Amino acid sequence: MIRWLKHAEENLLEREISREVVEKTILSPELIVPDKIHLNRQVYMRRYFDELLESEMLCRVVIEEEIGGKLVVTVYKTSQIKRYFKV
Repeated sequence: MIRWLKHAEENLLEREISREVVEKTILSPELIVPDKIHLNRQVYMRRYFDELLESEMLCRVVIEEEIGGKLVVTVYKTSQIKRYFKV
């Protein structure tokens, strides 16, 4: 089960990220790394093509694991893919 903080849901609109992209990132991440500040959180990442920007972007989803599911804390996108993927 995936639960969303209100802040994370607001991020979808403010940052023009589709819920579908975020859910795909959570269900099929390319990379998961520990959050450097909050030890109980992880950052799920997946590349995708952003239709509005007409460019490849990286979706980053901060997750807290819960009993029986995941809590989406925040979500954002970045064009700095090489910063997170050492390609």
